[in-house]
Amino acid sequence: MTTLAKAQPTIARTQTARKINWSAIAYYGVLVILALIALFPLYMMFQTSLKRQVDIMSSEPTWIFEPTLENYETIFSQQKFDRYLTNSIVVGLGATFLTLFTAGLASYALARMQFPGRGLVAQSTLLIRMVPTAVLAVPIFALWQGYGIEDGRIGLILFYTALGLPFAIWLLYGFIKQIPIELEEAAIIDGCNTFQVFFQILFPLMRAGYAVAAIFTFRIAWNEFLLALILTNRYTRTLPVETTLYITEQGVEWGRIAAMGTVLVIPPLLLTFVSARQIIQGMTAGAVKG
Repeated sequence: MTTLAKAQPTIARTQTARKINWSAIAYYGVLVILALIALFPLYMMFQTSLKRQVDIMSSEPTWIFEPTLENYETIFSQQKFDRYLTNSIVVGLGATFLTLFTAGLASYALARMQFPGRGLVAQSTLLIRMVPTAVLAVPIFALWQGYGIEDGRIGLILFYTALGLPFAIWLLYGFIKQIPIELEEAAIIDGCNTFQVFFQILFPLMRAGYAVAAIFTFRIAWNEFLLALILTNRYTRTLPVETTLYITEQGVEWGRIAAMGTVLVIPPLLLTFVSARQIIQGMTAGAVKG
């Protein structure tokens, strides 16, 4: 009897462990469905980039076809692809670096310094980001003409920095508010000035927030189309603007547009996968708790 009594709890636990966790299955099932919905447009774009124009324009969907790299060969060899790729990289990295540097200093000032209107500025930062880019196109073009800016890349870097600053400031502000001020006070006692405190003490603790802000800013600068179309010429075009060159009087070259779209998707995806851990930390720590 004693042995049987001891064995019953073990049997009960085993039976409980063997029960199917339907809630977990439903949870992950929903995640899989949402992931498939999000990835399906990317799959269709990539599939279209491997088709010939006759297959794309077929009245019936062609799921089985002979893939070809002709569209990629065309975009890489024509329309000065190297120049436009360089322009996109310069604009994207330039806007990202300037945004992170400016947002870091601005968020530190909002979180640690006392000045009139500090709370209002900190709470209303994201309101600026709610203004659509299309609304800003005309005044930005007038400003562009008024100052006589000739290099489109410089102007785009400045404007994309302005677009990315609200989110970057809001995110980094939450990170700085979580860092104990005693660390800064100890550094000041040791002889550090304000810039040394920020770059030597705070900056290493804010890497996750900087990763999120960098990806967000880079995606704006890399993918934005309207301002780049208005403010650039044939020498300073970026890759999204080059896509419009395949819309001609003879028709729309969907395969080449899909190939260009696939090329445009790769850098943001790589950045996101490389910084996945920092992104999760940044969104949960800085954005939620801050």
